[in-house]
Amino acid sequence: MGRAYQNRKQSMAKTAEAKTKVYSKYGREIYMSAKSGGTDPDGNLSLRGLIDRAKKDQVPSHVIEKAIDKARGGAGEDYSPARYEGYGPGNCMVIVDCLTDNPNRTFGDVRLAFTKTKSKIGTPGTVAHMFDHSAIFVFKSEDEEAVLEALMEADVDVTDIENEDGQITVFTPNTEYAKARQALTDAFPDIDFDVDDIQFLPKTTTVVEGDDIPMFEKFCDMLNELDDVQNIFHNAELPEQPEQ
Repeated sequence: MGRAYQNRKQSMAKTAEAKTKVYSKYGREIYMSAKSGGTDPDGNLSLRGLIDRAKKDQVPSHVIEKAIDKARGGAGEDYSPARYEGYGPGNCMVIVDCLTDNPNRTFGDVRLAFTKTKSKIGTPGTVAHMFDHSAIFVFKSEDEEAVLEALMEADVDVTDIENEDGQITVFTPNTEYAKARQALTDAFPDIDFDVDDIQFLPKTTTVVEGDDIPMFEKFCDMLNELDDVQNIFHNAELPEQPEQ
């Protein structure tokens, strides 16, 4: 697995407008998770994980509480998940996950990002088979054996486990997320996850270079600007930027 999870494009909330978009995306995802799985984080581990990630990304508490209250009241929009796949600049493989209340609008917006950057949107399954849909947990620990034992006792299907510089990374199938998270928090009550997420991890990478680099950045920026886009996963390998 390596550090493949770090390949995912992260939108950097450097401006007030960008931060508002990040808050909106978390609010939408928290609302949907609470509506479908219950508003109590103790009984809805997906919601608990989302709340923890939102706090790490400095999403204000009132944004989180408002989304949960909306789900608790039963009012609000009905969002449905939508996933788009295709080939981005440099022929890299891309998966775009959305939550939308208007699939036709969302498809048109996402398709425009592809066509404006000389990319090609495909049909479902076009590239997904070249990714592993995985739950990822990263936390500080020196005792890999104790971690593995806790997961095995809970009958968690562990895909891979790494121990590097006092940091353990656990990979499981996405369907094992709740069970794995519960096993880890039960075994290590003080655990603090640096990464606690479900992602598509590329099985191979595609080097993006030359004129395709700015085009790839434009492609990701166009997608990140769309309110319906929640996550972008890709297998692009970009040259390391020199330190300022």
